[in-house]
Amino acid sequence: MGNEKLKIGELAKMTGITKRTIDYYTNLGLLKAERSTSNYRFYTSEAIERIHEIEAMKAQGMCLQDIKKSLDDECNPKENIQEICLHMQTLQSEVSTLIESMNHQEQSTKETIKNKVLPESVTLIQSLLRLIT
Repeated sequence: MGNEKLKIGELAKMTGITKRTIDYYTNLGLLKAERSTSNYRFYTSEAIERIHEIEAMKAQGMCLQDIKKSLDDECNPKENIQEICLHMQTLQSEVSTLIESMNHQEQSTKETIKNKVLPESVTLIQSLLRLIT
């Protein structure tokens, strides 16, 4: 089934989804179709899996707008990585500021602050320190 192009009716039959629903998903940008010179829509075999993903997410109670965002995020991991890097830079700055502030505190104050930090936070802070040093 590699590069085979499917007409909307064939895709509907293979997935159990109506042509009208497939058309709606296409118009929303959830599915991508290629148009022929005679204006027929053709879908790749990947559309079958995509429809199954959409239907599974709908079954979990997700709205189509959230499904589109989720699928778009999966398709563009480069943007996700950039977003994570930006967030890590912000955290790095905050941790550096916190460390600098801690260095100027008295030992008793440092111990008080350390005792108030949750174990999960300690692990996160240690991980961040490894990343930035």
